[in-house]
Amino acid sequence: MPPTIAIIAAGAMGAGVAQCLTAKGVTVLTSLAGRSPASVKRATEAGMRDADDRALAEADFVLTILPPGEAVALAERLAPALAAAPRKTIYVDCNAVSPPTAQAVADIIAPTGCGFIDAGIIGPPPKPGSTATKFYVSGPRAGDMTTLNDYGLIVRPLDGPLTAASALKMSYAGITKGLTALGATMMLAATRGGSAEALRAELADSQRELLTYFERAVPGMYGKAYRWVAELDEIAAFVGSDRPESEMLSAAARLYENIAADVAGEKRETAVLDRFLKR
Repeated sequence: MPPTIAIIAAGAMGAGVAQCLTAKGVTVLTSLAGRSPASVKRATEAGMRDADDRALAEADFVLTILPPGEAVALAERLAPALAAAPRKTIYVDCNAVSPPTAQAVADIIAPTGCGFIDAGIIGPPPKPGSTATKFYVSGPRAGDMTTLNDYGLIVRPLDGPLTAASALKMSYAGITKGLTALGATMMLAATRGGSAEALRAELADSQRELLTYFERAVPGMYGKAYRWVAELDEIAAFVGSDRPESEMLSAAARLYENIAADVAGEKRETAVLDRFLKR
């Protein structure tokens, strides 16, 4: 029979994953307590069912898909219910966190008797039948999650330590989100310096693929910038505070803070970026 999966929370990614699973007959539970009407609507459309912590803890898998700053707090919240559950679930941390944070979550889950899998999601919120989104998983129980390959997900186990999946996610996101931050930074600087048109023309001439990437990635991050702040801080921690290059990831986090504030406010900097990209 199809498994029962708990997914927390019903954001764009969580709801997308749920939609893939429910399309294959999987029962997907979530927690809608305190969630916004938009979250409730996403969950309902994806076929997710509201449940309390006790029911969540009794699912076959608990997939946590949250902003990285909430990963530890959720594990602490669910730990009592997980410990009390008569049948032990497998807790899958799918959050964009550094290996030390993933290990901290694993340490919280260990005393409950539940299994633990570290996971890194690479790709956009999936749709049924899509192949662009992958779950990379690591740890001794990683192979258990490959059963979800039969239910609409793409799960790829990794060799290496427990937190190998988080290390991969940090590395991949550091490249993609770091590159987007660098592009936006230099577009803004070129505009302030009066060379925006010349820079865009030169990119179109000598770096066409890079400009095409920026034309998609920079506007695409406006609505996500607020979520990327904590992720870039996690990536900086992954690189290591003793490494000078970690400072550029921290700087990218601060850029995303500014963009998020701009999106919520007067939209001056995003307007500059749009003009550069001729949107």
